[in-house]
This record gives sequence, structure tokens and C-alpha cells, in this order.
Amino acid sequence: MTSPVSATAPASCDGVTAARRLARWLALAATPTFAVMAMLTAALGGGPADMLCGAGQGSLLGGMVPMYLLMSAFHAAAWLRLIAEWRGAGGG
Repeated sequence: MTSPVSATAPASCDGVTAARRLARWLALAATPTFAVMAMLTAALGGGPADMLCGAGQGSLLGGMVPMYLLMSAFHAAAWLRLIAEWRGAGGG
């Protein structure tokens, strides 16, 4: 039995490849985006959004800035894979 990708015309293979590349770039965009959001929130204040996430003000993880920093860290896997690929390709 053939897979849907192999049973279609070559043009759709290009579409699958393009979709994978787009997904990879979007994954790479997440970490710096959340890091910038954390910096902007810390510098400018969170406003009403901090009221929503600030219920546990006594907690170290309360508020928007720690949330954005955690999201940035959790999405760093794409960057770590890219760095590992670069190191592997460089022979080091």
C-alpha cells in the first residue's frame, strides 16, 4: 500500500516540503517571540493581562513575565535541534 504522499503528483510533494519548512521556521520563531514579549511586559508593565495571571502574586511563577519566559524555554527545543544539526554538519 502506498502512502498518500507517494501516491500523489510531485507538485504536492513540494507542498509537503514547503509545509514542513514553514512549520520549522514557525517553531524557531516561538522562542525569540516569547522572550521579546517577556522583556516588553517587564519594561512596559502587563496592564490588565497581569491582573488575569496575577492571582498568585506570592508565587514565583505568578504574572505574565515568568509565563512568557517559561514558554520561551519550552519552545527552545527547535533551536537546540538546529544547533545540534549545525555542530553535526561542521564535524565538531
